[in-house]
Amino acid sequence: MDAVSMNFTGFSAEGLRFLRDLALNNDPVWFKPRRDEYEALVRGPMLALVADLLTLAADRQLPVTGEPAKAVFRVYRDVRFSKDKRPYKTHCGASLSRTGAKLAPGLFYIHIEPGGCFVAAGFWHPEPPVAEKVRQRILAEPVRFLKVVRGLDAKGMPIEPDEEGAKRLPRGCEAGRGTAVEPFLKQRNLIARHALSDADVGSATLPALLLERYAAARPLLDFGWDAIDG
Repeated sequence: MDAVSMNFTGFSAEGLRFLRDLALNNDPVWFKPRRDEYEALVRGPMLALVADLLTLAADRQLPVTGEPAKAVFRVYRDVRFSKDKRPYKTHCGASLSRTGAKLAPGLFYIHIEPGGCFVAAGFWHPEPPVAEKVRQRILAEPVRFLKVVRGLDAKGMPIEPDEEGAKRLPRGCEAGRGTAVEPFLKQRNLIARHALSDADVGSATLPALLLERYAAARPLLDFGWDAIDG
């Protein structure tokens, strides 16, 4: 980390407080006069974090790429089809991938929210053909997949239960019924997640910590990529 120039200094207490205040005042009347504060206290540090993470990844020849401005999600919620019409997100998120696309199969996601920060990696909302390839690879290599699962558990980054999962095995996965991989075959999303404390995200060492979490989740990403590319 000393060999490359780092710009991220941590998410400040003021930045986290801004997100708390936004949660209590989720309204344009409150937010618009404070937009510059959001840019300086929340979005700016996230851009610096992503830039540093990409620098470290490139230095170590890891398959993570993207552009900070495109990787960071907008503060505005999409309320077109939602009953919840609150206009702003009360967290700040960023997503990277091996292709640079924000929602590519095999993403690395950073979530900053007071008291609820986390990092996640895996396959979120994959297109049906992609999900089918991953499921079939799980069926074909159950021993390897379960080894990945155990490794994630051991490193404190388990695959989280999927609220969007199916109650029944998807068609073509009947061979997995009654086996240890059955619960995973029912999941739509395969996401490994690790909680971060407010102290973690307030530290200038966060890029290095995130890179460690990426390394911990790499076997899951490699497994899915092998299925997709194969």
